[in-house]
Amino acid sequence: MKTTLHTFEPAHFHTTIGWHEPVLRIRSGDVIRTWTVDSGGYDLDGNDITEGGNPQTGPFYVVGAEPGDTLRVHFSRIRPNRTRGVSGALVAPNVVDPYFVRELGERTGEDWWVLDLERGTARLEDPPKGLESLGELPLDPMLGCFGVAPPRGQAISCATSGEHGGNMDYRGFREGVKVDFPVFAEGGLFHLGDGHAIQGDGEIVGTGIEVSMDVEFSLELLKDKTIGWPRAEDDTYVMAVGNARPLDQAVQHATTELLKLLQEDYGLDYRAGSALAGQFIRYDVGNVFDPAYTLVAKIEKALLKRL
Repeated sequence: MKTTLHTFEPAHFHTTIGWHEPVLRIRSGDVIRTWTVDSGGYDLDGNDITEGGNPQTGPFYVVGAEPGDTLRVHFSRIRPNRTRGVSGALVAPNVVDPYFVRELGERTGEDWWVLDLERGTARLEDPPKGLESLGELPLDPMLGCFGVAPPRGQAISCATSGEHGGNMDYRGFREGVKVDFPVFAEGGLFHLGDGHAIQGDGEIVGTGIEVSMDVEFSLELLKDKTIGWPRAEDDTYVMAVGNARPLDQAVQHATTELLKLLQEDYGLDYRAGSALAGQFIRYDVGNVFDPAYTLVAKIEKALLKRL
C-alpha cells in the first residue's frame, strides 16, 4: 500500500488529550513530519506561543480507526531543535521521606542547559556547587506525553496518564520505539508533545531537560486487535504500560497487559507466561511525579525468539 509523507505545521496546541477537532486526516502507514513546543509552550526560537502544561501537537485522525482497534505509532525521529533547555532544580516532595522535605530547601528556581545539537550533548549553564566539573552529557531525546483520545468523550489533562497514554514520562519512549494504544474514538485522535533532551527515571524533579522537538513518526492501524493498556517494543524488549496511583495498581495493569501480550502475540498461555515472567520480567519506572504513576513491564525479545 502506498504511504504518504505529511509535513504538518501546527498553529494551535492542546493541554488536554481528548476528542478535539483533528488537524490532519491520514491513512494507515502514513508518515508525519512535525514539531512540538516544550512543556511550557515555548517554540524553537524560545518564543512563548501557547499556554504551558505539556501542550500537544495534533490530534491526527487515522481513517478507518474505530473503538476496539489498536493504533501503533513508530517514532523514527525525535530531535531537539533549539540550543537551550530547562529543568527543575529540586526533587519533588513526594519522592523523599516526609521529614526530609524541609531539609531540601525552598522549591524555587530552575536549571538551564546548553545543548550542542551537532555533537549531541548537554551541559549545565550555571552548575550548582559540586557539579562544576560535570561537563558534557550525551543527549537521549524522548517524548514525555503522547497518546490517543480517552474513552467516553473525555478530555484528560496532559499532567497525568491513563489507558489512553498521556504524561507517562518513560525514558524508553525514544527514537525507534513502537507504541500501541487502544482506540476509543473514531480516528484514534493521536496527540504528542513534551520533549525531553535527557531525563532520569521517574522525572523526579518534575521535568526532564524540557525542549522543543522536531519529530517524525508513522501511524499504523491494527484492525480488530483490542488491547487494554499501551504496549510497546524496541530492539530489545516487548513492553506493557500501566498508569495509575498507587504504584501497586500500575504494577497490576502493566503485568496483566504483559501476560495478555505474551498470550496473544507469542501463544503462551498464562501458565507458561507466568513461568517466563516470574524469572525474566523487568520493571521500569516512568513518571512518579504526576497524579498517576507509570510502570513498564518488559521481557527481552531474545528470550521470545527461542520459543
